[in-house]
Amino acid sequence: IDGPPASVVALPMATRPDGAAARLVRCAQAGAGVSARRQVRPSAGGANPSPRGGRPPASGPWARGRLGGMAEGRGRFITLEGPDGSGKSTQAERLVAGLRDAGFSVTPTREPGGTPLGERVRQILLHAAELRPAPATDVLLFNAGRAQQVAEVIRPALDRGDVVVCDRYADSTLAYQGYGSGQPLESLRAVEAFTIDAVRPDLTILLDLPPELGLARRRTAGANRFEEQFDLAFHRRVREGYLALAAAEPDRFVVIDASGPPEVVAVAVREAAARLLPELRAPIGRP
Repeated sequence: IDGPPASVVALPMATRPDGAAARLVRCAQAGAGVSARRQVRPSAGGANPSPRGGRPPASGPWARGRLGGMAEGRGRFITLEGPDGSGKSTQAERLVAGLRDAGFSVTPTREPGGTPLGERVRQILLHAAELRPAPATDVLLFNAGRAQQVAEVIRPALDRGDVVVCDRYADSTLAYQGYGSGQPLESLRAVEAFTIDAVRPDLTILLDLPPELGLARRRTAGANRFEEQFDLAFHRRVREGYLALAAAEPDRFVVIDASGPPEVVAVAVREAAARLLPELRAPIGRP
């Protein structure tokens, strides 16, 4: 998508697994590696490549081109990312409410989770520290849940014309398992390309704040495995990774200072979403 550069918005703003998911789960259980033979990339001339099976991309800039130029019958895909404690879930809920008030059909979802398979994966990833998953296992499990979510929730919603709002997506794996845990980014991107089948966000809102503040917030809300077992240096690398991803894709990312009150951050989030969906600029009765 074409749009303004990535910017820091100053305050005041039981289902059977899909084939790809099943393969990734089996790899994780076996401790095996996964390689993808190719990544779906736009050609040098900007033509739309076809993902496997010749199916046109359901989402992302290759499917729809410029902001405001959404193809008929296709929805929009917004993701919220950020370090632990940045308020993604709260802001996702506020954004979904605002979109619905503005008349949009919205499909909210989250990662890990979003499907019956994904919710089981979530329990392993976040709340089963005694299993001690290796970093590569984390990669494969996150992507197994993601593959199921794309097939079962995200792609069908986009095909219906919905706005999909996802609390975390593929960038989280790059930030946490790549920058945070040191897994090779090239390998992570190969697994990502296989997993998401060209379903990429139109807009990613990055809620940024110092990890010291985010972790302090989470201690009062109940911590997960990543917050309890990973040190401050890890979370600093995650934040640096997110900012590096945003700098590399300024047309997709909007970076928002998430250190302020939730109601103030919500104004900035809505303004960011309005770049993609101008109807949100009209007053709708909610922050």
